[in-house]
Amino acid sequence: MREATDGDGVKRFDLGDHRSVLVVAETSCKAALPPGNLPPMQRLKLKIQLYCGDEIAMGPGKADLLDAIVREGSISAAARTMDMSYRRAWLLVDAMNRCWREPLVETSPGSAKGGGARLTALGAAILSHYRALQAKLQGTSDCADYKALADAMLVEPKISQKDNA
Repeated sequence: MREATDGDGVKRFDLGDHRSVLVVAETSCKAALPPGNLPPMQRLKLKIQLYCGDEIAMGPGKADLLDAIVREGSISAAARTMDMSYRRAWLLVDAMNRCWREPLVETSPGSAKGGGARLTALGAAILSHYRALQAKLQGTSDCADYKALADAMLVEPKISQKDNA
């Protein structure tokens, strides 16, 4: 794995195949005030985005959406709790489902018995690994969770979720 910095505060960790890249935005700002009293520009925000080709396969917003789907049981309810349109939430789920070897979210059409959405086993595992990677961000990116995420991600997104090839 190689690490590259473009001088823009962004580190790119290349897995070696030049296609799957983890991007971590960092700042070296050290605050003199307690965290609650910091001006907005002095707060440290670390963000992990996992790319599948040019598509963001997983990032903090998509992880939050998966958490909301678990909590609410549907994409539309999850979108409402996040003040997001159903279309935007559906497009994010579609992108995630196309970027991994199997879908992360499984949906069933609404009916008298209900419908909804739930995470697949892979979806739950990816979310767990992503959250663990976030927690370990202060350590190294060369860890089992990062490897598990990299191994599960496709090189490029599928054209369609129905494309199993």
